Amino acid sequence: MSSADVNLIVGKEIARRRRALRLSLAQLGEQCGVSLQQVHKYETGQSNLSVSMLVKLARCLAARPSELVAPLDDAP
Repeated sequence: MSSADVNLIVGKEIARRRRALRLSLAQLGEQCGVSLQQVHKYETGQSNLSVSMLVKLARCLAARPSELVAPLDDAP
């Protein structure tokens, strides 16, 4: 699995959780201290996530960091 695959899978989980909480890209970005464009890049796998940003996003999404990477367990 490539790093691009990892970024995309984790990004999709971030997007899924954001939508479940009915947060806009702008709202999540504001809570996490980044622009809505940056959140979009994370969600679409266009930008690498640092561990510290993964933790910050997880907190903003009321999740544990491990929950955001859990879909990797099911990836081929």
